[in-house]
Amino acid sequence: MPDSQTTVAGIMRSATTTVDPDSHVASAAWLMKRANDSALVVTTDDGRVPIAVITDADISQAVADGRDLNETRINQLHLSRPVVVQPGTSVAEAAERMLELSLTHLPVLDDGRLVGLIDMAAVCRGLLQTGRSA
Repeated sequence: MPDSQTTVAGIMRSATTTVDPDSHVASAAWLMKRANDSALVVTTDDGRVPIAVITDADISQAVADGRDLNETRINQLHLSRPVVVQPGTSVAEAAERMLELSLTHLPVLDDGRLVGLIDMAAVCRGLLQTGRSA
């Protein structure tokens, strides 16, 4: 059985900021800044099931497209369904998925419920730590 350093459980941020799909993009940008994060998980009404991930790149693209961030809602951005991992997923497998699909963030689900978020920086740190302990 892999230890927590080699699985997503060992690198995930469990305090994940979420946002409703009907929220304005400007409020998502504000939440990102407040949380000092580069992504938020867009969730269903109960806040536990991810339906998308909105990143700072998505907000930059909305600005570049000339959208009014105070009028545009997150559900108008055509965000993709999120690729998710489980806490027991190996860090190496998460890295492979992220690279294969050009993703920078993956929500972590346990028993169908959102429990965390990983980003590429955390994955890189996890891979480096695993390599040093081997």
